[in-house]
Amino acid sequence: MKILVIQTSFIGDVILATGIVEKLHTFYPDAALDILVRKGNESLFEAHPYLKRILIWDKSKTKYKNLFRLLQQIRNTKYDLIINLQRFGASGLLTAFSGAKESRGFEKNPFSFLFTKKFPHRIGADSTGNFLHEIARNHHLIEDLTDAQAHLPKLYPSMKNEEHTALYKTEPYITIAPASVWFTKQYPAEKWINFMDHANGYKIYLLGGKNDIPLCEGISAASAHVNFEILAGKLSFLDTCALMKDAVMNYTNDSAPMHLASSVNAPTAAIFCSTLPEFGFGPLSDKKYIIEIKENLECRPCGIHGRSTCPKGHFKCGFNIDDLALIEILN
Repeated sequence: MKILVIQTSFIGDVILATGIVEKLHTFYPDAALDILVRKGNESLFEAHPYLKRILIWDKSKTKYKNLFRLLQQIRNTKYDLIINLQRFGASGLLTAFSGAKESRGFEKNPFSFLFTKKFPHRIGADSTGNFLHEIARNHHLIEDLTDAQAHLPKLYPSMKNEEHTALYKTEPYITIAPASVWFTKQYPAEKWINFMDHANGYKIYLLGGKNDIPLCEGISAASAHVNFEILAGKLSFLDTCALMKDAVMNYTNDSAPMHLASSVNAPTAAIFCSTLPEFGFGPLSDKKYIIEIKENLECRPCGIHGRSTCPKGHFKCGFNIDDLALIEILN
């Protein structure tokens, strides 16, 4: 049996999609499982024990030429089942014209009318008043093929990743991933500085990509905390997982590092500014905390996704979060 899982969105969505891979392997251990991701996310699956192939869509150059190359590759593989977790047209085209015996995806996809089966994707409360996590929404696509329980996301840091991060684990430490692609998802730099000033007794590692180095440098330079190291731009995704796994606590925004922590069941303190955990993208680790403003703001949430600026100009959903909420977790 040949199965392809498609998730060509950003890293956080791809990490959450790994729950589908875990569940399918549990029920179909002999199936050949492949996954299709956008270029840049393939390193999440280095030495993954259950995936046979990683298909990569390079969107940076000749985007649609590469898309049709992928389509031909998919058609040549003759998949028995394709599960599309993306809700946009390009992935829908690949699914609809894949030649697979069966195709499944969300009804929001513009090509879903050509899928074998399509399913709703609703953010917010369901008919019983419960708020579904994204892994549960994804699981609906394979529930009738497996069972009723969604599997948690999971990544597999290798021995190489463990060895690469071992030198950072010689004393109790916490990690901070201060950045986000979206301004209104990002805890204010001034607040991170205040937190670092009060995080006594711990080594602090500041995490992120190369683009996040200036932010990390600005925060650390303004803080009185001296026992820190900037690792932004120095660690791979799986290195980051290996480091997070053994941290006393990992502090993140509503962003990809939160999902990296979930994928290895690492302790997580997730800060939600303009977005809400009820949207279904919150932390999934056994030890997890959600930190958000206590007062009700008529402008929060200002959208399902983050924004580049605060529409009201005050960003109270970030600045009015209680500083002690972060510190108390360590006590």
